Amino acid sequence: MFARLSAFALAQRLLILVATALLVAGGVRAWLGLPIDAFPDVSSTQVKVIMKAPGMTPEEVEARITTPIELELLGIPHKRVVRSTSKYAIADITLDFEDGTDIYWARQQVAERLGNVARDLPAGVSGGLAPITTPLGEMFMFTVEGEGLSLAERRTLLDWTIRPALRTLPGVADVNALGGAVRAFEVVPDNTALNARGVTLARLREALETNNRNDGAGRLRDGEEALVVRAEGAIRDLEDVRAIVVAVRDGQPVRVGDLADVRVGSLTRYGAVTASGEAETVQGLVLGLRGANARQVVEGVRTRLAEIEKTLPKGVSIRPFYDRGSLVDRAVNTVAKALTEAVVLVVVLLLLFLGNLRAALVVALILPLSALATFVLMRVFGLSANLMSLGGLAIAIGMLVDAAVVVVENIVTRLAHDGALHDGGGRDSAGHEGAASDSAGHHDGAAPDAATRGRSAPPLRTLIADAVREVTTPVASGILIIVIVFLPLLTLEGLEGKLFVPVALTIVFALSASLLLSLTVVPVAASFLLRPGAHADPWLMRLATRVYVPALRWSLAHARAVVVAALVALAGTVALYLQIGKTFMPTLDEGDVIIGLEKLPSIALDASVQGDLRIQKAILARVPEVRRIVARVGSDELGLDPMGLNQTDTFLVLAPKDTWRTPDKQWLLDELRAVLHDFPGTAYSFTQPIEMRVAEMVIGVRGDVAIKIFGPTSPR
Repeated sequence: MFARLSAFALAQRLLILVATALLVAGGVRAWLGLPIDAFPDVSSTQVKVIMKAPGMTPEEVEARITTPIELELLGIPHKRVVRSTSKYAIADITLDFEDGTDIYWARQQVAERLGNVARDLPAGVSGGLAPITTPLGEMFMFTVEGEGLSLAERRTLLDWTIRPALRTLPGVADVNALGGAVRAFEVVPDNTALNARGVTLARLREALETNNRNDGAGRLRDGEEALVVRAEGAIRDLEDVRAIVVAVRDGQPVRVGDLADVRVGSLTRYGAVTASGEAETVQGLVLGLRGANARQVVEGVRTRLAEIEKTLPKGVSIRPFYDRGSLVDRAVNTVAKALTEAVVLVVVLLLLFLGNLRAALVVALILPLSALATFVLMRVFGLSANLMSLGGLAIAIGMLVDAAVVVVENIVTRLAHDGALHDGGGRDSAGHEGAASDSAGHHDGAAPDAATRGRSAPPLRTLIADAVREVTTPVASGILIIVIVFLPLLTLEGLEGKLFVPVALTIVFALSASLLLSLTVVPVAASFLLRPGAHADPWLMRLATRVYVPALRWSLAHARAVVVAALVALAGTVALYLQIGKTFMPTLDEGDVIIGLEKLPSIALDASVQGDLRIQKAILARVPEVRRIVARVGSDELGLDPMGLNQTDTFLVLAPKDTWRTPDKQWLLDELRAVLHDFPGTAYSFTQPIEMRVAEMVIGVRGDVAIKIFGPTSPR
């Protein structure tokens, strides 16, 4: 089959050239359209339910909200795990579904069950499904800074100007708001005034609830016209609140202003954001949609923020402190650099070992074409370009030229031996030089003997087809064996499968493409670039032969010693393998550092904020490698990360590594440990943005080791 394929390619060279051009165009387009991220999406199909219950203690949240919802969700098909977290005023319930479950079907099932149980929940409970994002969806983080603006004013800018503009971008699931103060009208009842006028708190609350809306009142006929009538009752300012009538006493209206102090305040805060040891600030967090192209999302966010910043009040600025695009660029550039170096190295080695520039170019042609074909297949199978998938391509670079080297070497050999017929051989009807076949298979470039000299030379394409046919079976067998070696990786499931299946698929795609191209495009390229003629071994091969032949003869003469040495080396390798450390996969250096801080669970928000500010000042003063610090304590607005008031995620913005006193990350962590050691009562840990979310996704908590305690509440 492969031999007929090669013969067809040589007979239809123009068709192969057109197909190659289409492959190049398709590969470039596929590469430009591939989702690009630094890390493969290892998340399962996951649905989050977030419910908020202002004022409820964790025990009440667990008993009255979390447990009823969990019981209702237990019977959903394809559900694998249900886990929950109950904190003060918030319940976070996560459902993991089996791999392959459609996310929209899963969300529909959860929404239906949630609707069934909603009527049984306490009054005042709100919430629902979290945005369609993944634990790795945190793409971009920034703070809103402004001289002279209060936290409430900055939060208003984020909620009503910046956030709506960013949510319209393609690939953005939502924009989380953290810190600051959400502006609200506060009504503080005066008990003395209430008792004097005989008004209850319930009546005051009812009046506020029923007098904060606009209503339609139909149409009013005015001659030949119909006028639309509406009643405006929505509260716009403090005076509107004060003017609401609560009751009538002795013919006189009793208004809210007579019964309570009305003022501007803020909603209850469940968290805060601090920056660089100076003061509190306001943070925005862009969440990427599940399956979105991280690079495109980040580029869109950068562009939109630049546009928004021009419209903000004077002195207000948006300062990013975490950008997934930087990590993506570093990861892609690292792989691209490795691929480029590998290609250059392979081409140089081909030139040294083949000793023929044209032959080396024909073989090197396989590298870009195989890569482009791999990109097309990655797009078809829905793979993203990341460290794992592109790393698989980098691993396969050296193997991609195996088939082409064998094919081209055999072609060069045949051309060298048969090209001397009739003083250089004849030419076929197409004007190509021909040569006869030399069954001996030597390629020393010697002239043919008298019996061969009178024979006519076959056409060049026939000669190339014969040369390719001779090596088709070993070439195909060798590549297929390598492909089969990687097939077991395709059977991995769960987290292992999401990490290593892209590697295996990329290698399989690349090797399969290289085999097909070696038997089609390479012979066609050889028919254009290679010519018959004498060919001698290059100097490097002659040098290697002079070293190898004596070593081979000695080995054959001392077979027992060679076998014993090989077995000893194998035993030594096994012993060393048993001694080295082992891990599931090496830690990805994301270039960012997060310090997780834990204080006493009973700490108040203000005290937690002050403690964070003191730690930040100490780090900035003693570790100059840290340029800026942004820390968030407590829960976020959406409830995706329901931390307690005693928990803080501290993001460190680092200086370029080449400016560090010691350019080593472990040394930097030791310096930070020395600072944190001076703050007794505060536990700390080091992690990274993606590493932290992956750990939370897998086991529900952060850290490499977690202990879960089950059982009834202890009387102690």
